[in-house]
Amino acid sequence: MSPAAKSSSKKKMIQIKQVRSGIGCPRYMRETLRALGLGKMHRVTSRVDSPETRGMIARIPHLVQVVES
Repeated sequence: MSPAAKSSSKKKMIQIKQVRSGIGCPRYMRETLRALGLGKMHRVTSRVDSPETRGMIARIPHLVQVVES
């Protein structure tokens, strides 16, 4: 296994659940939901806990719920 693959497997993961709809929200919020892999209510996705992911979550905190694992 390459060193990059080893370091990525040890990264902390977070689960993100969509708790509110993007309907009626500005376009950038709906696009942020899509970038996180969400789009329908109560869907859950796992992402690496990085500053980029946290920044996307900070743009739409009222639409998602974060579960650290």
